[in-house]
Amino acid sequence: MNFEKNILCIGAGYVGGPTMSMIADKCPQYKVTIVDINEEKIKAWQTDDLPIYEPGLLEVVKRARGRNLFFSTEILASIKEADIIFVSVNTPTKTFGEGAGKASDLQYIEKTARMILEASDSDKIIVEKSTLPVRTAEALERVLNSNDRGIRFEIVSNPEFLAEGTAVRDLENPDRVLIGSRETKSGRKARKEVGDIYRNWIPKKRVLESNIWSSELSKLTANAFLAQRISSINSLSAICEATGADVREVARNIGTDTRIGDKFLNASVGFGGSCFKKDILNLVYISETLGLKEVAEYWEQVIKMNDYQEVRFVKNMLKNMFNTLAGKKIALFGFAFKADTGDTRETPAYYISKMLLEENANLVITDPKAIPNAKIDLEPVVSAYTADKMLSFEEDPYKAAYDADAIAIVTEWNDFKVLDYKKIFDSMRKPAYLFDGRNILNHKELFDIGFEVYPLGSSPLTKYS
Repeated sequence: MNFEKNILCIGAGYVGGPTMSMIADKCPQYKVTIVDINEEKIKAWQTDDLPIYEPGLLEVVKRARGRNLFFSTEILASIKEADIIFVSVNTPTKTFGEGAGKASDLQYIEKTARMILEASDSDKIIVEKSTLPVRTAEALERVLNSNDRGIRFEIVSNPEFLAEGTAVRDLENPDRVLIGSRETKSGRKARKEVGDIYRNWIPKKRVLESNIWSSELSKLTANAFLAQRISSINSLSAICEATGADVREVARNIGTDTRIGDKFLNASVGFGGSCFKKDILNLVYISETLGLKEVAEYWEQVIKMNDYQEVRFVKNMLKNMFNTLAGKKIALFGFAFKADTGDTRETPAYYISKMLLEENANLVITDPKAIPNAKIDLEPVVSAYTADKMLSFEEDPYKAAYDADAIAIVTEWNDFKVLDYKKIFDSMRKPAYLFDGRNILNHKELFDIGFEVYPLGSSPLTKYS
């Protein structure tokens, strides 16, 4: 079959995989290829056991796979064939050198650019899909357009605004698609060409165009604003617990103000995921390098409040369980950073687990999708702080809670909302504690069953309060 365009995505992860699958599904006239150096990941994309869990994604992949959606480890050959290349490689926070702990590590972006340059023999549009610091496009241009072969590369910024767990819905019906480019004739032409891909199924008014620096900064800013709202409501949850107010009522009351709105006002143990913390730290680093000390300190406080909320959750458990967790069995319900994903990057559950193990608790973790990642994440923690026997994993939440002293809800899975908590209570040691770090359960019903209930951001329901 002859295709109108050859679209390539370098990186088969949480962003590249779903985004390209949706483009292929909606645009059968384009050939879409996803490449990655990880052979096992590429193999998994070609089965019904995809390497990432996202509701509805398998159905999208199956409609396009083999028709116009392909997966490969042949990176150089795929680059040569492509007209448009989306770059969706990892950009973790640096752990070394200048900017360690805040700046993005761009080595994989630069390596990818050099690989594109090596394999190309024709002009191409390069699309930044990874989350990147402002003015990364300038660095890409310097690498790619330094060639002496007359090949021209146009850099376009197309940041992702996906929420894990709803990525398919977000791709099919997004609030907006943002595309930025240089304000040159060739830049605007490239911007339109990338925009035309999305206009196959997205209304024109939702495909926003801007200059490339505004596009890069908008991605960091969007995540920073969302994280700021979470940290703000979480800061108030501590005040609510101390005063007898209820954070859910406060959130409802202010959320009805149309100037504020009700989204991202659910108090919790904290935000996680691959973007919020990394993007805010990136914003902090940019501010510091520009000499904007007060701006850097402002945004860094959002991270500090998130860390505080995780510590406060464990301290609350410790305080209310006779000031010791040593030898007590704690059932951690959830390890993914949010429901409907197996992703555990920057999950609050990791830090909560680490603190519980440091208190010599016997920890058992249950999660519908994240146990494989949890085992990998916690392996160094176990070897550093405690014996293997103090940490276990159990897919069945009923078994996880058996003979436990306490349950801690850390991820808002629907699976946890529909459990038989009378059955769970009967199997636990007494007093049976339940700490709801997501406020997803009916606390009055739990108290009536017999639990000592500690919601987040409101007064506890206990026999002794």
